[in-house]
Amino acid sequence: MGVSGCGKSTVGAALAARLDCPFYDGDDFHPPQNVAKMSRGVPLSDADREPWLDQLHNLIRQQLERGETAVLACSALKKRYREHLRQGSGGVQFVYLRGDFDLIWRRLKSRRGHYMKADMLRSQFRALEEPDADEAIIVDVQHDVSTIIEQLI
Repeated sequence: MGVSGCGKSTVGAALAARLDCPFYDGDDFHPPQNVAKMSRGVPLSDADREPWLDQLHNLIRQQLERGETAVLACSALKKRYREHLRQGSGGVQFVYLRGDFDLIWRRLKSRRGHYMKADMLRSQFRALEEPDADEAIIVDVQHDVSTIIEQLI
């Protein structure tokens, strides 16, 4: 979890490969109207996110019911979003990829072909309710991916 540009997809895919389990990118589950809205630089409302979070919660629940491990990259910026995702599902572990605004701003400015625009980063940092160590494993994204994966393992 974390703001756009923190490395959720990159770290998530690498962690899933290391754990030999499926990787799911939450961005792939956004309905077209959410993608269109974000492409125009308009932040999503809680109402926009609700069906998306429901779908991700169901994915998590199905994986756990089958007794399977999976990695899901999802912004989960607010505590209530994380509670929604975790609801009734023991065994969910959040990893917070923490980075400062300047580092992540530079990463976003260099991105090509992604619907999230760099100017929306400020709204994500405003919305972010950082988890504490009781709620998530907190990893600093200034490290390279292999170092982050070793810390997580």
